[in-house]
Amino acid sequence: MTRQACETTVLVDDERVRVTRFHFAPGAETGWHRHGHDYVITAITDCPILLEEPGGGTRRVLVPAGTAYRRSAGVEHNVVNDGPGPMSFVEVELKDPAAC
Repeated sequence: MTRQACETTVLVDDERVRVTRFHFAPGAETGWHRHGHDYVITAITDCPILLEEPGGGTRRVLVPAGTAYRRSAGVEHNVVNDGPGPMSFVEVELKDPAAC
């Protein structure tokens, strides 16, 4: 299945962090990727997400607007907007967690 790619805007990228805004039209995806750094996601809108995971598994999660979560480096997945409207979140990658 071919989906539209989400839009990404890098807001900060220095030696310590990379901050990226992700905006998804309905059905848009990030594409498969593996996180090379620990990261924090903060939802700008409600984010009804379909997570496609290695091995063919999927999970549906709702990340409410204004909430945040963190994950460790190594997570691999494809993130898909599973809702009827657009969704957006900001991702902060911690390039050097010891320096933060």
